[in-house]
Amino acid sequence: MSTESPTSAVPGPWRPGPLRDRVHEALLDLITSRALPPGRHLVESDLARRLGVSRQPVREALQRLSTDGWVDLRPAQGAFVHVPTPAEAEQLGTVRTLLEGEAARLAAAAAGPEGVRALEELCAAGERAVAAGEADGAVALAARFHAKVMELAGNAVLAELAARIDRRVRWYHAPAARQRGPRSWAEHREVTAAIAAGDQARATALMRAHTGHAHH
Repeated sequence: MSTESPTSAVPGPWRPGPLRDRVHEALLDLITSRALPPGRHLVESDLARRLGVSRQPVREALQRLSTDGWVDLRPAQGAFVHVPTPAEAEQLGTVRTLLEGEAARLAAAAAGPEGVRALEELCAAGERAVAAGEADGAVALAARFHAKVMELAGNAVLAELAARIDRRVRWYHAPAARQRGPRSWAEHREVTAAIAAGDQARATALMRAHTGHAHH
């Protein structure tokens, strides 16, 4: 079994750890980045060549991804990237809106000047990325902005719940997130201002509206 690094087609670094875990994470990256789009037929031999490994860890990874709902295993047909349904997207969006709104409320109650400054710097970086036409960079910075709000909320249980669904939500709604551009960062600015003012009700309302927009 080869343990050499994957080709440049794999997004992100080839992470340390057991081979099966690295293959699982690499395939998940390819799916969530839509390098392997919804509905794509996943052929073990092709994926093994792409990652520079044997078929066994790929087979194990596909089983695990199927259990987690990222891949559909169809008898006599093979493995396919799951195609999210409108109902799934709506349900996840609703849960995310509630979690993000509560995070914004807690952040407004607890964030100090340093935390607010970090949010403002992320907003500035996101606006620069949009202006430069760097859609992927802007989306990545938006993820960092929301993660920072969650960090400032200071609630570990809330953060754990949010982390469980965040990757899937961003995968489901990636096309919409890429298209929103300037308006998304204007909304981030509004949320940041409410957090800076300690206005918990406004921070909650603005964040809920923002995440609702991102899902449509």
